Amino acid sequence: MRQVGVLAPLLCGLILSCSPAAQAEVKELAVGGYSIEIEVLLPAAPEAVYDAATGDISGWWDHSVSGHPKKMYIEAKPGGGFYEIFNDSGDGVLHATVNYAERGKRLRFTGPLGFGGRALDLVTTYDLKPDGKGTRMHVTCNSVGQISAQDAKAIDMVWQHFIGERLKGYIESGDYLKKSKAQ
Repeated sequence: MRQVGVLAPLLCGLILSCSPAAQAEVKELAVGGYSIEIEVLLPAAPEAVYDAATGDISGWWDHSVSGHPKKMYIEAKPGGGFYEIFNDSGDGVLHATVNYAERGKRLRFTGPLGFGGRALDLVTTYDLKPDGKGTRMHVTCNSVGQISAQDAKAIDMVWQHFIGERLKGYIESGDYLKKSKAQ
């Protein structure tokens, strides 16, 4: 114990007298936060909508990092991933991590999605409720971090595209039923 007490001032002196090997630059980031909400009525039961929106989503999800992913899927379980796999080697990207999964009711995932490399987090929630004509799907996307108002508008447009056009069309066409049979 006594030797540590003697060495401590010497070590501090050495650390302070050494010049750093690398220079760091501190830059301030502009940060913001936005919430986007979308609601759509889908002509299928809540469990069917949940199943269509998870697992293999390549039938309706049409944006990717690679341009032509081998596989796009969401593991609908706590700790599961929203993955884009590029090739047979398994190279790819984890777009988000599932932190809440209740089949037919709610799915929540957290991650930067298409904004990798930024100090940004998106929390996306799919809430599903039975409706006389099918399922009312309410999507909330809360974003916080390095995001501008222009980025938020782009995110809103993309989610309108994914849910209001792609997923809705996928379910209305009956293509989601083919997915169920293939699994």
